[in-house]
Amino acid sequence: MSIAHTDLPERSGVARVFWASFALASVVFHIGLVFSGLVPNLVSRPVHLIFVLPWVLVYGQAGLSLVTGAVLAVLGIGVAGWVALSHDALSEQYGFLEGPGQVALAAVLIGVVLEAARRAIGWPLPVVAAAALAYGLWGQHIPGRFGHSGTPLESFLGTLTIAEGGLWGSLTAVSVNVVAIFVIFGAVLNAGEAGQGFMNVAAAAAGRLRGGAAKVSVLSSALFGSISGSASANVASTGAITLPAMDRLGYPKRIAGAVEAVASSGGQVMPPLMGAGAFVMVELTGTPYTAIMAAAALPALLYFWAVWVGIDGYARRFDLRGLAPEDRPLVRDVAITSAFFLVPFTVLLWGMFGLDVTPQYAACLAIFAGCALLLTGADLRIDLGRAAQRAELALLTAGRQVALIGSIIFCASLVIGVLGVTGLGVKITSLILSASGGMLWPSLLLTAFACLVLGMEVPTTAAYVICVSVAGPALIELGMDPLQAHLFVFWYALLSTITPPVCGAVFIASGMIGENWLRVALTAMALGVGLYLIPLGMVANPALIGLAETPVAAGLAALKIGIGLGLVSWALVRRKEIWMRGAMLGLGMGAILWPM
Repeated sequence: MSIAHTDLPERSGVARVFWASFALASVVFHIGLVFSGLVPNLVSRPVHLIFVLPWVLVYGQAGLSLVTGAVLAVLGIGVAGWVALSHDALSEQYGFLEGPGQVALAAVLIGVVLEAARRAIGWPLPVVAAAALAYGLWGQHIPGRFGHSGTPLESFLGTLTIAEGGLWGSLTAVSVNVVAIFVIFGAVLNAGEAGQGFMNVAAAAAGRLRGGAAKVSVLSSALFGSISGSASANVASTGAITLPAMDRLGYPKRIAGAVEAVASSGGQVMPPLMGAGAFVMVELTGTPYTAIMAAAALPALLYFWAVWVGIDGYARRFDLRGLAPEDRPLVRDVAITSAFFLVPFTVLLWGMFGLDVTPQYAACLAIFAGCALLLTGADLRIDLGRAAQRAELALLTAGRQVALIGSIIFCASLVIGVLGVTGLGVKITSLILSASGGMLWPSLLLTAFACLVLGMEVPTTAAYVICVSVAGPALIELGMDPLQAHLFVFWYALLSTITPPVCGAVFIASGMIGENWLRVALTAMALGVGLYLIPLGMVANPALIGLAETPVAAGLAALKIGIGLGLVSWALVRRKEIWMRGAMLGLGMGAILWPM
């Protein structure tokens, strides 16, 4: 059995050629930006939107949705094209629209972006953005401290649509210049044998251990998640193999589903991609990408360590077996298929640390290496027909995923733009400080709750961006390092992947295994306890994220927190005497939260 790569709908004939060609144009454009030197922001970012809209408004649509989507795509592409073609003249307007015609174009553009996000991810994020826009337009009528003085319509809409803020701001820069490149990288790897290589390496390393099928899920999800960056995609891909294997070996369905959901969620905290969050963090904090990878590495490993300990506890409790010898890959298969991800990853790291080029430039070199590997497979035969099919799959997957993330970021950019224009972010920061009495830990709990609530409604990256925009300044004002505050918020934006009532990874895993989602969710919360505790450990032990600067202190902090997580995880999954479990929980929490 091989990993399922994608859920792209079947296409044939003219439509197939069109979408493959459009995807190729998108890939060439985004890679070309890396090598072409400076392109004006009011050109590259609107063109990025042009490559986003058809995928989310037209691709996969039928009937009336296809007609309305096509109309909206044409309108959005027309306005975005106008911005790109008129960038010189518009830059001299300094964010102020001239005449009712430009106001109408700006309104159309914003409406199309909201609808694109709705079709891509549902109502919640567009509703949040629409509420923010309404506040910007009519917030001057709100009495008290949460009102604002009002902004002329031409200035308000202009700032959002023709200036380098709002739609064309720093978040969009991350999407077009960095995220798109790494999404293309992941699509190329997934179109080949890399996904199977991850599974084979994991099965060879952990398949024979107690609870081996579940531990294979942990390792494969950590590896696969490092390039997919999506909990849902991770569950659907690795879960297609690990869930049937666990079910066949007699694992309780709630444990099998929980293992896959929790392990797959960890892909979003695992460098290098972190679900696109790492690149957004680069822009928002000004921290180099390599420094963010170093800071995120130990917390990610601790997360998977806690999951591993929990699985081992369940394996002892239910006598869960490892994979049968016939289900484990041959050494030859492991060696061959692992090269399909080791070679591109080696090129990526060589580019960043050997050539000292930017991450996106290094990723382009890795993409070229991955494309060369599409020519062959585990059978080591050069097959041009198979390579063409894989190239088409890579293009379609890359085009669609770049558009999905782009639609989210464009919509979130509207929210960030309104916060900047109206000063609402500063007011919410002030509210958090006053509600917490100026104390750090109450502020952390308020922020965590806000991340959980918002994360139930919008994707992780968007939840992180919005939460850190309003709560980040408060945490920093209370003494947290900026990167520490951002990582704290980013981790808690992930809570909703496994926490009821909205837990996307759990819903998918429970559907695939055929178990009640709430049973899976409760088990997932026990297995994924690190998601709740590690951010607190980062705050209590700042050395944990200082691997690059103080590796010894970081290692000691990781060791202490790892012991605490092991005790907490063991206490949650093993049926021991209540006093023993209480003692383990107390000691574990003390090890995590007590400063070094």
